[in-house]
Amino acid sequence: MPFTPFHMGPGLLIKSLLHGAFSLMVFGWSQVVMDIQPLLVLLTGSGHLHGFSHTYIGAALLAVFSALSGKYLSELGLFLLGMDPHRNIRISWSVAFLSAAIGTISHVLLDSIMHEDIVPFFPLSADNGLLHIISVSALHEVCLYSGAVGAVIYYTVLGIRKYRELD
Repeated sequence: MPFTPFHMGPGLLIKSLLHGAFSLMVFGWSQVVMDIQPLLVLLTGSGHLHGFSHTYIGAALLAVFSALSGKYLSELGLFLLGMDPHRNIRISWSVAFLSAAIGTISHVLLDSIMHEDIVPFFPLSADNGLLHIISVSALHEVCLYSGAVGAVIYYTVLGIRKYRELD
């Protein structure tokens, strides 16, 4: 699913369950980082579309990069968006690393279901046992519905918290 918002659906669901222990922005940044290699292959016509970046080892390495860069980029983004400027929003390192790890690992997992050229367990195995475990349309639905459920849960919890503050 390169360059699609589908990966964000599960991220929204995870955010709704973990709230402050998960950064949706770092998660989203990790999705972009994961697809830099496929973008370069598409632009140059050279290389393996879903190469090393779409293995679990590659994802672990990109999670470190995503956490280190995404923490600061996300804090800057939150500031520029005017998100609660009095709170001086900071993303802890543990949240940044957890969010990036979930982002990159889930990216490989989801892409392994639909892309034939992914070998997620390289160099240990050249097999992709998840390929077509469900249809691509069902995978897209899972991603969309998890995002919708996540948004409902997130905003319901947010509303309940605000209601309790008023009491």
